[in-house]
Amino acid sequence: MATVSDDVRARRAISPFSRSFWLSLLRLLASLAVTFVGLLFITFLIGRVMPIDPVLAVVGDKASDEIYQAARLAMGLDQPLAVQFAYYLGDVVRGDLGTSLLTANPVAEDIARVFPATLELATLATIFGVLFGVPAGVIAAVNQGRWPDQVVRVFGLFGYSMPVFWLGLIGLMVFYGVLGWVAGPGRLDIFFEDVVPQVTGVILFDSLIAGEFEVFRNALGHIILPASVLGYYSLAYISRMTRSFMLDQLSQEYVTTARVKGMSELRVVWLHALGNVMVPLITVIALSYANLLEGSVLTETVFAWPGIGFYITNALLSADMSAVLGGTIVVGMVFIGLNLLSDLLYRIVDPRAR
Repeated sequence: MATVSDDVRARRAISPFSRSFWLSLLRLLASLAVTFVGLLFITFLIGRVMPIDPVLAVVGDKASDEIYQAARLAMGLDQPLAVQFAYYLGDVVRGDLGTSLLTANPVAEDIARVFPATLELATLATIFGVLFGVPAGVIAAVNQGRWPDQVVRVFGLFGYSMPVFWLGLIGLMVFYGVLGWVAGPGRLDIFFEDVVPQVTGVILFDSLIAGEFEVFRNALGHIILPASVLGYYSLAYISRMTRSFMLDQLSQEYVTTARVKGMSELRVVWLHALGNVMVPLITVIALSYANLLEGSVLTETVFAWPGIGFYITNALLSADMSAVLGGTIVVGMVFIGLNLLSDLLYRIVDPRAR
């Protein structure tokens, strides 16, 4: 009878309509809300402590005192900080990130225009890092102390040690300037711009959708080098963490037991040991992806890649604080979203997390 009762309680606990499910969902939403408000509060304070007068940035340093005071009142800067933050919070929730002084466009529109370029670049780089970094880390762990391990560790060390901008410049000089294997800086050659209608904002997808295969080849030629540079950095990080996780798992008793029972080495390593490191590995991959999505400023600058990092850099150099803070908010939301995604993936990969 007790067993039946336990089974009923277990089914209720995992039911999508159970009380525990709704409590977990509410806790998750509350955590996201608090994190989002904290992010906005930090960006709000940054905007207030920066040595840049937002009023002068709008009216110019030659405006009269009457114009200055009128603009200050219109911007609500005469109100207490708590009231200003409440207005700021309301604007962001409505999707109003202000107006860029550099482009005279709403910041939200500018970010929606440039973010797909960063998304395209970071996604390819992360795919490159995962496809090569995870197997490299596993091989290094299995061959600990032997030459494959040394090769992977040295290769990863170079990825950490070499500055990204230097690696990008060397890549441009060798593969573009000398060998001519890839296209140059930018996202497309100038005569291919505006040929493909924007559907997703990702040139590789939009060109395939439109059937413009020449544009696709040109876009691929432009993205392959910056994606490889960023992918190398991602590969170094992912392979190092995979190796560390795998070394811990390969020393566990269940691995020894499986080998004693005659289970094949491939199954022990690639199915059981690697399966048990997938939960922490998901976090590593998500953080690596988020770091690339936040805008690899140096890489985008070297390759003139029109992404969010390039946009924030130009805005900062022009003292365009609305654009800088708007981009910061989007970057923070990317981190929050990827953390949420990794939590959901935990439940898929590890049944114990359910």
